Amino acid sequence: MAVDPMLLVAKSPCRVDFAGGTLDIWPLYLNHDHAVTVNFAVNLYTHARIESRSDKKIILETRDLGGREEFDSIDHLAATKKFKLPLLAYALRWYRPETGVHIVTNSEAPAGAGISGSSSLLITLGAALNKLSRRGYSLEKIREVAQNIEAQIIQVPTGCQDYYPAMYGSVSAIELSCEGIARKEIKLPHQELADRGVLVYTGKPRNSGINNWEVNKAYIDGDKTVRRNFDKITSIAVAMRSALEQSNWDEAGRLLREEWSFRRKNAPTISTDLLDAIAEKSRKAGAKGFKVCGAGGGGCCFLLVEKGAKEKVSQLVRDLGAQVLDFAIAPKGVQVKVSA
Repeated sequence: MAVDPMLLVAKSPCRVDFAGGTLDIWPLYLNHDHAVTVNFAVNLYTHARIESRSDKKIILETRDLGGREEFDSIDHLAATKKFKLPLLAYALRWYRPETGVHIVTNSEAPAGAGISGSSSLLITLGAALNKLSRRGYSLEKIREVAQNIEAQIIQVPTGCQDYYPAMYGSVSAIELSCEGIARKEIKLPHQELADRGVLVYTGKPRNSGINNWEVNKAYIDGDKTVRRNFDKITSIAVAMRSALEQSNWDEAGRLLREEWSFRRKNAPTISTDLLDAIAEKSRKAGAKGFKVCGAGGGGCCFLLVEKGAKEKVSQLVRDLGAQVLDFAIAPKGVQVKVSA
């Protein structure tokens, strides 16, 4: 059956997590009443340009990583065991478009930054390939497929929270219970959050699967200290949601510091010397709270600062040798434009 040529251009934002990370990995949250993860979307985007071809050839490219891979057909791709660009290849292997395609992706997030660039890109690709392959998936089903694909790639359990900022943008509370997962928007002044936030890239990529798996394994094995820490992290995340709903920045900063202390107890490798220096020295410059983004061990960190202290804290961070990333809250989630 002939298929009309299509060009799809898609993008979705990355995220910064405020509180409740790792709780979003099944089945951890089932043991904690009112479990919630709180995060927000940042205007650092992943992009995908997907052009259908008149032949069966598959061409994959990544602009940010400089990679390229080609296959004779989707069947050739599906039969391949190892990929140079696994994220793109695994997504295509699932959605199986009826024609050949040329896919070019790009990420504005630094590699291994801990702000969910891979999860965002899977939502970007999934939303576009869903239209191209005419699957008819809901946005939630696209999320489920993306999460499962990422687990296939990294070979450890993955959490759900990273996908929702890419799906919806804004500030989110992701509620986790036996009933399932529900995303609720937290309404707060976006500009005020941006004015009080400093997003930092340490220059050292990290591997989220390693830290998360070690914590997850300790939890499942019954480590009492880890489980008690997650009781505290759950309480902090619930309180963080309330603080943000009330724009109570002093309380949000205090909770950010408190959550970081429990995360360090769960996984000492979550921090580095540079991260420790930023956390310690930034307080005197006006930082009210600090936490590593994602699973830590490098990547990005986020600081909540006093009103008017953003530039002072930013300069201190630069003096320590890290990079300050300019950001705003991304108000919208994934967007796909289609042209024939």
